[in-house]
Amino acid sequence: MKKNIIVGLIALVGLITTIKLAVIYYNANFNPYALSSFCSINEIVDCDGTAKTTASQFLGVPLAYWGMGFYLFILMLLFVDKLKNIKFLSFLGVFKRPMSYISSLGLISFFVSVFLAFESVFILHKICLLCFCSYILNTLIALVATDFDNGGFIKSVKESFEDFVSGVKEYTKPFIIAVLIGVSFLTYTALANPFAPQVKKLNSIRNYLKMTINPYSVSGNNLGDINAPVKVQLYSDFACPMCFAYNIMIHKAVKELGNVYVEPHNLPLDRECNKYLRKQVHKGACRYAKYAVAAKNQGKYWDMSTVIFEHKPQNDEEAIQLAEKIGLDIQQFKEDIKSKETMKQITDDIDYAVSQGVMGTPTIVINGERYVGIKPYYELKELLKQGAE
Repeated sequence: MKKNIIVGLIALVGLITTIKLAVIYYNANFNPYALSSFCSINEIVDCDGTAKTTASQFLGVPLAYWGMGFYLFILMLLFVDKLKNIKFLSFLGVFKRPMSYISSLGLISFFVSVFLAFESVFILHKICLLCFCSYILNTLIALVATDFDNGGFIKSVKESFEDFVSGVKEYTKPFIIAVLIGVSFLTYTALANPFAPQVKKLNSIRNYLKMTINPYSVSGNNLGDINAPVKVQLYSDFACPMCFAYNIMIHKAVKELGNVYVEPHNLPLDRECNKYLRKQVHKGACRYAKYAVAAKNQGKYWDMSTVIFEHKPQNDEEAIQLAEKIGLDIQQFKEDIKSKETMKQITDDIDYAVSQGVMGTPTIVINGERYVGIKPYYELKELLKQGAE
């Protein structure tokens, strides 16, 4: 009885902790107006920041929800002897040795906790205080529930397995149905990510990062209708992988929506031409910008933009080969990539970007509203739709 009370209190504290974690998770990922939680203290001790990472869920279900289920199951096992006497809960009689189950589950949760703690400290470089509190509680459940004087964990696991097999044999059909429902639900959450927007965003962006060509590329200096109601300023860097992915997304959105015009601005994060940088970021970006401006002089900015992103020419000779491929006058192209006017266009673009408060890429400005960093396609498309309203 004493052991049951202690385990029950620990599980109750764990349930309260995970409920609070679930609230933090919701606010961090779904409530843009939520204030920082009490355990978001700095960049390292940051519950909110941890909740926004892809590591805060498993199979599309937040870890906080898994935790709540775990503690509720522990509490149910503590009262299983009384619950099984209720007619519609008679099947709970399969849990013949509930404390062995609790010990085994506590052991499993301990190993899971160790893994999550390692991932948090050494991979995410963030600490969620409430998460670590639950890890300690999981360990305590395992230690308190286990009878170390009578077989310890080995006996608990053995008895739990025997009871489990016996229960499955007794309720085979309901067990299969429950498994199918569980698998179906987890398949849905893992694919659709209704509870894990951070994973949904990452997967969307990854789809474009994997692309090596732009299937939506256009020819000429105009991307979209110049008289379109939605004006987009795109600040990009040809040496930036995220910029290539965003470039594809924007081309796709322009094609699908038809009411968007994109005005490109070169913002190479390369100290060769960008005087505002304290350290080198994307070496070679200034050279790429020269190729794009030179092509723009011949009315083929977006043609060159596409081949630069796709082929990343390592020198002028490779760029000239690409220029021939898209039909540029090669002599003029050679002259333009070395001209002072070309460099002036680039530095003017950089100065303009900085004057607008834009320092990083990719950045877009939609009808005056600035958005920094890459966004998943569905968010970008929604922003462009809102820009037309």
